[in-house]
Amino acid sequence: MARISRRKFIGGLAVGGVGLAAGRCYLGGEKPAPFPADRPVGDVVGLDAAFTGRPPNVILINCDDLGFGDLGCYGSSAVKTPHIDALAAQGVRFTDFHACDSVCTPSRAGLLTGRYPKRMRLDFPLMPSTTSLKIKLLNQLGFAAGAAGIMDMDSEAGAEGLDAFEVTIGEALQRRGYRTAMIGKWHLGDFKNVPRFHPMEHGFMSFYGVPHSNDMSPFPLYRDRAVVEENVVDRTKLTRLYTDEAIKIVEANANAPFFLYLAHTYPHRPLAASAQFKNTSDGGLYGDTIEEIDWNLGRLMETLKTHALDKNTMVLFTSDNGPWYDGSPAGFRGRKGQSFEGGHRVPMIARWDGTIPSGQVCGSPAMNIDVFPTMLTLAGLTLPSDRVIDGVSMVELLTHPEVPPSVPRDLYFYHQGTLESMRSGDWKFIRSINHYVWPLPVNQKLGWLSRQTSGPLPLLYNLKTDPGEAYNLAGRYPERVKALTDAMARWDASMSSNLFGLRRAT
Repeated sequence: MARISRRKFIGGLAVGGVGLAAGRCYLGGEKPAPFPADRPVGDVVGLDAAFTGRPPNVILINCDDLGFGDLGCYGSSAVKTPHIDALAAQGVRFTDFHACDSVCTPSRAGLLTGRYPKRMRLDFPLMPSTTSLKIKLLNQLGFAAGAAGIMDMDSEAGAEGLDAFEVTIGEALQRRGYRTAMIGKWHLGDFKNVPRFHPMEHGFMSFYGVPHSNDMSPFPLYRDRAVVEENVVDRTKLTRLYTDEAIKIVEANANAPFFLYLAHTYPHRPLAASAQFKNTSDGGLYGDTIEEIDWNLGRLMETLKTHALDKNTMVLFTSDNGPWYDGSPAGFRGRKGQSFEGGHRVPMIARWDGTIPSGQVCGSPAMNIDVFPTMLTLAGLTLPSDRVIDGVSMVELLTHPEVPPSVPRDLYFYHQGTLESMRSGDWKFIRSINHYVWPLPVNQKLGWLSRQTSGPLPLLYNLKTDPGEAYNLAGRYPERVKALTDAMARWDASMSSNLFGLRRAT
């Protein structure tokens, strides 16, 4: 692995400073082509004529930086999560589920649209426009610095938020008459300064939450488009406030299908737990925040039961990426910001009483981009006709989790917009790896950047026998290395020739 030269490092600083000073959050590159014009969702998402019956309510819970091993049902003994464990016991628990990126903004974009974030040019965690140039640059360097240098200068420039061209789950489900609500962390554009990035411009009829991560400043709380609190000082109240609002949404929509996207702030740093939960778990303050999320999930599930909605409500529980500093990747290698398994393998639990069999475990690979086509299928909607949807419906996995998919699929993992690795069957292939742990804490200096050893590239692991990615088999299987190298090259070429994944509408 080539080391970054002093000259290239300084050059990257200069290029990055110019790019950021111009108001962009990327390093170098020519101005990208504009996004395609957006169309009314009704023009591209159709109603399935064969669909009958009432579609399910959906509650999609997305935690922030929750590790694969941070829940009792995933093996944690330090953190007690009885309500989440009950959710798993009443439905299906995925053991090979992945976020489409190992950091927040791109992962959330993929979750809501069913598309790889590369197509949206959302490769970086977005920062408020008020963030200083210095902090933007330090975080950018911490995220972008890798084996090949500061950044791929030929890559497409990053977007500033979720473009209107994209169709979210919320926008699509409104075609079937859903009431849609978003609660918690958005992190898909600074809507204070650019209103078109607001959640209510992307399919949500109401919004109660925060614009970005809690380590970014200012940290305001919004109700719809109005600021409730300019800068949330008491962060210990957030989990309860979010759940209070979620309960109100459920109670107000007992007679119509609803989609609730609940994106918790924790266990992202800086950590904060209310007095009821502080210093109560064996997992430190990190564990306290998870146990508080768990207790509040119990409140939400009890509300569903009280209003006789538990049998027609699908509840999905997952995380946007692996753990950051605290937290457990459950023996998998790597953490947040890396393309090793610990960076992107996350918990995924699905419960729908009477439809999803209880007490099941699904070992088939799946990704958070699969949630979009799954939700549309269950609501009797067709996928958008004018674009590629990278996700695959999980309906069969949900209803028959013990049966592997009849058609194998490959999964691709990006870092800072560069394709680093892929999954094909039991094999994980890594052709490049981010050697710097991101994000760069704002109160630390550049000396924080530290080399993370991975050995010589490429890396080839058999995850069936080596889930911890401990034994590189690239030298033993050169034919497989070539096949996977060629597959990644073909994927890169397809992206380059049609980045937005445009299709002729039918």
